[in-house]
Amino acid sequence: MTDGRCARCLFRASNPDQPCLCPAIPRLVTQTRIVILRHQSERFRASNSGRLAHLALDGSVLCDLFGADRAAADLPIGPGAWLVYPEGEPWSAPPAPRPRELIFLDATWHQARRMRQRVTALRGLPLLALATTGGAARMRRAPRPEQVSTIEAVAAALRLVEGGDAPAALERLFAAAVDRMRRSGRGNVTGKG
Repeated sequence: MTDGRCARCLFRASNPDQPCLCPAIPRLVTQTRIVILRHQSERFRASNSGRLAHLALDGSVLCDLFGADRAAADLPIGPGAWLVYPEGEPWSAPPAPRPRELIFLDATWHQARRMRQRVTALRGLPLLALATTGGAARMRRAPRPEQVSTIEAVAAALRLVEGGDAPAALERLFAAAVDRMRRSGRGNVTGKG
């Protein structure tokens, strides 16, 4: 651990009997490849749920964008990729053919809008809008109730396109992270948003 925070999950050990969040992170295998494009400003935030999703999902990719070099070339986006983004009518059934890869923008809502506009590799990708509503407890406030954290969006998208146990496991991990933040006095854990 550095600065009392785990180098992997960025959560602090609350006491000797309560280690960081790593013991709560499951190992999940999915059929759909998950690619998380994270804004570099999120890199060292414990409230970054994209990191948690990446740590839990075997084969997922986490790529930081807009760092010192500001480059976004060579992104790991393959054929059959869909961008999960809240625009358009939410899908109620999986697209056919099923996406092979789901791309998520991991940033504040303002940053995510700008990333979508500025990252040329995202242009032309089909959009997968989700019918979502955030839970009562949050790590951060969202502008609207249907806007959820990255890990919640990953869980909802996986539930839609492939089902299985991974969505519920990701939701349990998010609940554990929110609970840890609540007990530490951090995060927006009292209301929706």
